[in-house]
Amino acid sequence: MDQQEFADRTEAIKTRLYRTAYLYLGSEADALEAVDETVYRALRRLKQLQTPALFETWITRILINTCQDELRRRRRFHPGGADALPDTAGPDDYEHLPLKEAIRRLPEELSSVVILRFFSGYTQAETAAALNIPQGTAATRQKRALALLKLELGEEGQV
Repeated sequence: MDQQEFADRTEAIKTRLYRTAYLYLGSEADALEAVDETVYRALRRLKQLQTPALFETWITRILINTCQDELRRRRRFHPGGADALPDTAGPDDYEHLPLKEAIRRLPEELSSVVILRFFSGYTQAETAAALNIPQGTAATRQKRALALLKLELGEEGQV
């Protein structure tokens, strides 16, 4: 893959990358910075991409790692104050506070599946590839996360 194809393919998925970063980091500025950093890291490692057909999965994995780096940095400098999900209404229909809070309380491995599958629009196979887990594991985590969300939101009368 050459740099022009990289630019074209990145441009085609920039909205999806931004949405994913926003859901992880919770602020527009941080999400834009994460996407920029992701594109930079991906361009530097472009020669490592062995299968161009897996470009979107590959760059999404880089984005997730970039977001997790930022969340770790936040915890280091602001212990106890860095939530993985936004405090304000996000893109699309992510403004339902009980759902946001319930997802925030899920373990990271479960919330990542929910964010990618239902808020960023990835298929189950793409989610599994982006998280570098088997597809069956992604399905199990999704089922477990949805069950926990249903329990938690059901108790609050929000289902």
